[in-house]
Amino acid sequence: MRSLQLFGDRDIRITEMDAPPPPAAGEVQVRIKALGLNYLDVWGFRGMAFAKRKMPQAVGVEAAGEIAAVGEGVSRFKVGDPVTMYGAETCGHCSACRKGWDNLCENVAGIMGFHIDGFARELINRPERLVIPVPKGVSFEQAACAPIGFGTVQHMLFDNAKLEPGESILVHAGGSGIGTAAIKMAKAIGCTVYTTVGDDEKGEKAKALGADYVVNYRKERFEGEVRMLTKRKGVDVVFEHVGAETWNGSLLCLKRGGRLVTCGSTSGVSTTMNLMQLFQQQYRIFGSFGCRIENIAQSLEKMSQGMSPVIDSVFPLDDFQKGLERLEGRKVFGKVIVTF
Repeated sequence: MRSLQLFGDRDIRITEMDAPPPPAAGEVQVRIKALGLNYLDVWGFRGMAFAKRKMPQAVGVEAAGEIAAVGEGVSRFKVGDPVTMYGAETCGHCSACRKGWDNLCENVAGIMGFHIDGFARELINRPERLVIPVPKGVSFEQAACAPIGFGTVQHMLFDNAKLEPGESILVHAGGSGIGTAAIKMAKAIGCTVYTTVGDDEKGEKAKALGADYVVNYRKERFEGEVRMLTKRKGVDVVFEHVGAETWNGSLLCLKRGGRLVTCGSTSGVSTTMNLMQLFQQQYRIFGSFGCRIENIAQSLEKMSQGMSPVIDSVFPLDDFQKGLERLEGRKVFGKVIVTF
């Protein structure tokens, strides 16, 4: 079967790999239909040294497809059902997994497509417990955005930052896949949304999604603009995923007692911080990685109710390289999808 595999630094190819055997007891076999591209794929494509893995490796951390076969004892799925899947190899029996905090698994074997073989292959066998049904009316392309593009945001905003209706929020990189989702989810509960973008065209698109105030960070210092717009009060929540370049400015945007939630470090992994500012202003900072399986189900439910993910572009598998180039060049507004 065809697979998209990484052989080394920036050496990614469509190649053949052995098809999986029939699913074992408790497993389902999924035929992949759509793959969501993420910065995690770009980092993997660059051959990040800290990812210990055996090459070649199937890439892809987020996908959707349909059930091709079911193993003995599987009761939740039948052949033809549309599904998406959890993107980490969790144990299912540790304390965190039993409590539904899958992303805190004590025995996780790795992230799909990064540490271990991922979803970019025509067929894959997965444990039934790591597979999530897709509601009617949600396309494969949309469902391929649920595990990371929507699930990460659901976990950040509501499990961690505890965003409440009517609060104010600064969403960084409002044109990114998770940025567009954050704007939509915050507006859906009546929040005032401030967002940063890299050009005016993205700014107009962000406003069309519901952003109340847009700051072009290439023209203005976002922290100064946000403080001015909030009359120096600041926002309740900052949705941070850019990293070192925006970290201290993000803290300046918070009101006293405000919350910052972060899931990324695209611009750098290290920074310095004013500790006096941290404790005097009583900031609360949440690190957030991935999501829980329940967050994916919650995201799919939102999609079925009309909250569609923003899809920038869709490429067939043969043109996957164009999708990676769009993502790496920050030319996107929303998600990039690769179809099988």
